[in-house]
Amino acid sequence: MDVASFLARLQADRHYRGQIASVRVLPARAADFRKPTSGLPERLRPWLAEAGIEQLYAHQAEAYDAILAGEDVVIATGTASGKTLCYQLPIIAALLEDREARALYLSPAKALAYDQLGGLERLISASGLTDAVKAACYDGDTPQHKRPAIRRSANILLSNPDMLHVSVLPYHAKWAAFFSRLRYIVLDEIHSYRGIFGSHVAGVLWRLSRLCEHYGSRPQFICCSATLGNPRELAENVTGRQMRVIDQDASPRGAKHVVLWNPPWLEGAQVGRRSANVEAMHLMKRLLEAGAGTITFTKARVVTELIYKFVTDALQRRRPDLAARVRPYRGGYLPNERREIEQGLFSGRILGVCGTNALELGIDVGSLDAAIVVGFPRTFCSLWQQVGRAGRRQDESLAVFVAYDEPIDQYLMRNAQFVFEQPLEHAIVDPRNPHILAAQLRCASFELPLSREELESQGDTAAAVAEALTDEDQLAFSAERYYATAKISPAVEVDLRTISDATYAIVDTTDGRNEVIGQVDSISAPELVYPEAIYLHKAESYIVRELDEDLRTAKVERFEADYYTQPVLADDCRITREREDDETALGRRCFGDVVVQWQTTAFRKFKYYTQELIGQTKLNLGLQRINTTACWIQPPKAALSAVTDAGHKVFEALSGVRNLCMVTLPPLAMCDRFDIGGIVDSAQLGVSTIFMYDRYEGGLGYARYAYDCLEELLHMAHELVAGCACEDGCPGCVAPPNLRVPIHHDPDVSRGYEIPSKAATLALLGAWVGEKKRRSDVAT
Repeated sequence: MDVASFLARLQADRHYRGQIASVRVLPARAADFRKPTSGLPERLRPWLAEAGIEQLYAHQAEAYDAILAGEDVVIATGTASGKTLCYQLPIIAALLEDREARALYLSPAKALAYDQLGGLERLISASGLTDAVKAACYDGDTPQHKRPAIRRSANILLSNPDMLHVSVLPYHAKWAAFFSRLRYIVLDEIHSYRGIFGSHVAGVLWRLSRLCEHYGSRPQFICCSATLGNPRELAENVTGRQMRVIDQDASPRGAKHVVLWNPPWLEGAQVGRRSANVEAMHLMKRLLEAGAGTITFTKARVVTELIYKFVTDALQRRRPDLAARVRPYRGGYLPNERREIEQGLFSGRILGVCGTNALELGIDVGSLDAAIVVGFPRTFCSLWQQVGRAGRRQDESLAVFVAYDEPIDQYLMRNAQFVFEQPLEHAIVDPRNPHILAAQLRCASFELPLSREELESQGDTAAAVAEALTDEDQLAFSAERYYATAKISPAVEVDLRTISDATYAIVDTTDGRNEVIGQVDSISAPELVYPEAIYLHKAESYIVRELDEDLRTAKVERFEADYYTQPVLADDCRITREREDDETALGRRCFGDVVVQWQTTAFRKFKYYTQELIGQTKLNLGLQRINTTACWIQPPKAALSAVTDAGHKVFEALSGVRNLCMVTLPPLAMCDRFDIGGIVDSAQLGVSTIFMYDRYEGGLGYARYAYDCLEELLHMAHELVAGCACEDGCPGCVAPPNLRVPIHHDPDVSRGYEIPSKAATLALLGAWVGEKKRRSDVAT
């Protein structure tokens, strides 16, 4: 692909209005090859020849030697750097030497495990290793009648942490032979194991390790990660082992052009920008017409469907042959649909795909020329992972980051160096969280009785958590051990990802069809398939006729609509216990326990393409509730007086600060924006108060971070709003952010419509922290 010529054509187009904010060319890099010091078995050479590999990259050779030497390793190199071979080669070498050995491969997504299995089976067959290597997937899609044979004969088992947690560890007696021979545990895409999911996975791996020890084995851990700020720390926290880091990427790459693309202001306005979704549609259309294999990443399921619809509608008029080669890809599709899309991408039959971050992981989709990233994907690690999906050969490639009219996106457009020079985030896990620890101790005690020594290995609070569980009759203590009181495994009640195990089937009832076309978890259902919602599936519009909460089904019918729908949600935060409070020059800040409730109260209709609001309908759906933790803050009286003295309303100023805190806390606390929520309320305490809370049962420490680092948080909020070029507030600074779970919402429209006063917000923050910052700047 001639990227420079393509960009020149874009800039010469009559519709171009200066959208390119920055272009950075990442130079090509030559490969660095090395031979491993441990010899490769002769039977591996046909394997390498079949894969088209003549030499190993230096990091592959280093990994081969380290693994065969018995070390626990974490391999943290770039996208398409050949990490798969880093663990496949030493594992197969070990299986050739010891036919009784076993390996367990765990990935965070089923699709990735099936992709790995397909590649393994092709190479095993072509290289004549079928006698020595028997690989199989074991997950929720595996037929029951095949499972016993897989347990007996597979020496490479591919699964996921959820399946291990619910269907393997509680029934470990059936797996005794496998566990006693287990030599290797591969954790692929370990950068995905962060937050609450990663914290639970750490508990699952501790349970796996104690069962292996019970059956007489101590397997090595082999972890693979995208480029990350703290690969060693994350791998050690998740596995409990000391790790050797292999992070010098020796693979080649072609030159990559990275473009920051900022949609222009709307005609005659300096308050809103043109739709990022429509800008992405035009870019994808132009790339496909140029013959470039293209992947477009979105932050929400509904945006995936919208851009797919926009692109195929546009191509259908002039290039119907290309329209037939584009597909959407997201969660909620049935497994066979996802695999058909993956195979089409790999073979080249499909030229373009619009997808959520489900395709960010290392699924082999062949070689693509371009990647479009619509909206900042929450972390720089994810941004570079998505950018890396283009240019998987040594040819030139293009990556375009299209900004939403949101604060962080606009900050990055104004500060391009931040994108290219900002250190990557540190992934955080907290397996000692009392709620997570309690769940994992219940599961572990069901599998094997827990000793006091084992509890000590799980941190200072584990013994207290076990005692609390004993007081609640969930554990029983006898003969110096804790036993589970449950008659069935507690694992069935513990969701590793904190999304309800219960799912709703989405059933197409058009003309009496009764065909399941998708699924959604029970927490998300009231926000996605409420009555009269427009449900988009492969660019087709369906209207929801009924949401049956008893049968857990949403009945939909085909419906030709020129609009789509978005939910309107209301939330409430009530204090139940104040744990800490502090009065300083920054005012009063508190931390404690709260109950958060939210509800889908209505839905709005938006026209395709223009996002024009054409109607709103009330709904009467049930409340959803969590017990969590929050930080609440009250500015000093002098700062509030500065707002009223300037003729502004205090509520508008506090609303602006609350909105800014919701987008500045995530990069500081290393969480996702959708992990937190916030409101402004005066009814509870009689004083206008900003609440920031964790959107997880029991909390995960994000609100605690806001409490501990309030000054830093407010300074960053002040810098963000002061640096925005708008006159009186826009979606790039003080407008309400989109805080809902991203699968439901289009960031182009899913925000409040009342933008707080920028002047009021600046007046409050200037009096609150600005004067202190100015004094500090003068001193330094």
